[in-house]
Amino acid sequence: MPQNARPLSPHLQIYRWPLAMALSILHRATGIALAVGLLLVVWLLLALAHGPESYATARAFCASWLGLVLLFGWSWALFFHLCNGIRHLFWDVGKGFGIAQAYRSGIAVIVASLVLTGLVWAAQGGAA
Repeated sequence: MPQNARPLSPHLQIYRWPLAMALSILHRATGIALAVGLLLVVWLLLALAHGPESYATARAFCASWLGLVLLFGWSWALFFHLCNGIRHLFWDVGKGFGIAQAYRSGIAVIVASLVLTGLVWAAQGGAA
């Protein structure tokens, strides 16, 4: 059989990711993002312990556009990981394995993580 007669796997541009697969990958990615984002929290705590000048520097970074983007992404990752973790707890007890239920709970995870992130950032904006 010639080498070019083999069937080809679907290309990534053609293949449509199922929601469950995308959420699984996103759950792992947000776990990594939370671990990396924890470095920012540690920096803030160390700066706070080091003195007012150090803390002012760390806080100025967090107030910059890059710091705000990182904090917003980190807070969304936190809420997504939390909501998807709760979804997994239901799966651990045998609930929600149907295709329709899994799809609905996946959509609920996305919506809940966005709403919770928005609520936290709206409350933070009012506290400033």
